[in-house]
Amino acid sequence: MVAKFIIDKKREGRALGTAEIREFIEGFTKGEIPDYQMAALAMAICCRGMTERETADLTEAMKNSGRSLDWGAEGNPTADKHSTGGVGDKLSLVIQPLASACGLDVPSLTGRGLGITGGTADKLETIPGYSCSQTLERFQEITRSAGVAMAVQTDEITPADKKLYALRDVTGTVASIPLITGSILSKKLAEGAGTLVFDVKCGRGAFMKTPEEAKALAASLVGGAKAAGRKAAALVTSMDSPLGLAVGNANEVAEALKWLSDPEASDPALDLCVEQASLMVSLANDMELEAARQLCREKLADGSALAKFKAMVAAHGGDLGRFETLLKKPTFKFKIQAMRSGYVTDIDAERVGKVALQLGAGREQAGDRIDPLAGIELAVRRGDRVSVGAPLATLAKSTDPDGLERAAAELYRAFEINPEKVETSPLIIDRL
Repeated sequence: MVAKFIIDKKREGRALGTAEIREFIEGFTKGEIPDYQMAALAMAICCRGMTERETADLTEAMKNSGRSLDWGAEGNPTADKHSTGGVGDKLSLVIQPLASACGLDVPSLTGRGLGITGGTADKLETIPGYSCSQTLERFQEITRSAGVAMAVQTDEITPADKKLYALRDVTGTVASIPLITGSILSKKLAEGAGTLVFDVKCGRGAFMKTPEEAKALAASLVGGAKAAGRKAAALVTSMDSPLGLAVGNANEVAEALKWLSDPEASDPALDLCVEQASLMVSLANDMELEAARQLCREKLADGSALAKFKAMVAAHGGDLGRFETLLKKPTFKFKIQAMRSGYVTDIDAERVGKVALQLGAGREQAGDRIDPLAGIELAVRRGDRVSVGAPLATLAKSTDPDGLERAAAELYRAFEINPEKVETSPLIIDRL
């Protein structure tokens, strides 16, 4: 194989063969194909696209660049859920334990945050002792014993994706549905779960800004998963406003624990958790969706989902008692209040995410440190009625108070308050 011929072929808009894709990815993973040629092919794919068959071949080649887990025919059905990420998106902390409480084993390889998109691994590691870095063998042990495990990708899983993603990030080739599909799906297929549910975010606080883009990615992910022999479904969901009231790391874990602990808890984001867990249970067990919803509500109400979360945390070395102590540590805070009366008609997720990033709740670059207690606590949701002086949000950071007032002024701009109430749109935009 001559790499240049493959690059030329894709640059001209022609479909690559299965063997060409496989050998190119193998050569790149082994270091036989240099970064600049891989970057050139990525740019050609970004500009020319790929067919469904090419995307499936790319995904398979990336999956096969490392180890894949085999769960065998014995034991519970396996399932996982993947979100494309957003602001306040702590939903995996509820969905995965809830699905496990309904009889599934949930092996979930998750990620760290970058930019305004928070990382589930960062949230979990605010729990003292919790380690997301596990060997694949230990990851499987935790999944089988606790029913759910949430860890970060190891070097053994899809090393081609790790190398390629680093190149895409600096060469302007992130925004490509075939490349995004290959990256997400290769890792999920390597996990070995038999059922995959995708939450593709859409809106200001998401990577995909329009419903059309989000639907195209959702269709690609579901199609690729089914082509690989998995049961799969996707929801396209709104990411125009933050999910829940907490945006940060430790405070998002605390909110997820509240949802898991309180039978009376109510939030549109919690409803979305139930819906996604229901999809996992329905597909994995060939159960009617409404029956799966009922089962999920029961397991959430009777404490079974919370018990699964606690079992997972303990198996990963975490200590929830010390986490409660962490939440009580003093922080520098700044409150913002409504300057007019009316209805909260909008809370801009992107602006909220950027402010949380400024406070230290996220990373500008991969090596940046995160302040676990930095973040924002919203006091209102879209549709709420407020009066002058009513609290809108509280900003917090644990390092120093510098920048809090400036960040608060920026956060205030995220809120839109109008005299007339506006109907809020549902979180679920489409189903695939």
